[in-house]
Amino acid sequence: MAGVARTLPAGAAGHYGVRMMQIGEAAGRAGLSIRTLRHYEEAGLITPSARSDGGFRLYTEADLGRLRLVRRMKPIGFTLDQMREVLHLLDALESGAATSAVRDRLAEFHAAALQRVRTLRDELATAEEFVSRLEHQMSARMTRPRSPAGAATGRPRRS
Repeated sequence: MAGVARTLPAGAAGHYGVRMMQIGEAAGRAGLSIRTLRHYEEAGLITPSARSDGGFRLYTEADLGRLRLVRRMKPIGFTLDQMREVLHLLDALESGAATSAVRDRLAEFHAAALQRVRTLRDELATAEEFVSRLEHQMSARMTRPRSPAGAATGRPRRS
């Protein structure tokens, strides 16, 4: 869940029993660039769980789960505002504070995501069909012996 980052003294992560990682490791493990992770933080999609005494952002496994969820929403085409709303709704659901309005809104996002997935599958099928036809045409041209000049037209060669 997103929240306000707390400052931890150096080496305190082990004391709290939660493994903390700095931004580079968190970004790498979430499959994002550091720049993207910072952008998501600025957009309010993620908040580091803590900061070190030196001011370094510190992330937990729960933060990584949230980052991965955001990364999975990206190909669906959700805007940053929509992603923020989905995360807020999921936080409410997880905390047990989900009203019927929260569940209804999540169902709307789910339906939109399903439709986008169908569209992506159709686009992928079209792209795969193109690749297959291109491969077929290339292999047909490459396996045929090359004919002498003029043979393709059916006209005899001039000497």
